[in-house]
Amino acid sequence: MSDEHFYEGESPVVRLRVWALGQMIWGALLAGIGVAIVGVVLLVIWGVSLLLPEESKQAPSPYTGLEISQPAARIV
Repeated sequence: MSDEHFYEGESPVVRLRVWALGQMIWGALLAGIGVAIVGVVLLVIWGVSLLLPEESKQAPSPYTGLEISQPAARIV
């Protein structure tokens, strides 16, 4: 093996570009892993929803108590 470093003869501009490209690739890899984790969580939620009985999917909305109904206007 050589005692010379790989980028020893390169200019500082080239070294900076290689470093920046490496940082962008690392960031894209981490973002891809994050997107994959979110996708797996959504698939697990979907899979659990398939195991639930059909009656649980037809229940009334739990938010009906929060709805504000307007009184009907009087017709004179």
